[in-house]
Amino acid sequence: MFNALTTVLAAEGTHHEINHALSWGVGAVILVIMLGLLLALVSFGAGREHS
Repeated sequence: MFNALTTVLAAEGTHHEINHALSWGVGAVILVIMLGLLLALVSFGAGREHS
């Protein structure tokens, strides 16, 4: 337990800056990919009957 507490406290001492523009860009790219896959799924299944 002491080792885990020491690790958490040591990690809390370090601070890394986050590039928010890069985060938004990665999120936007992933969103476009997911919407493209959703569109492909819907268009592929549009001509099929329900089983």
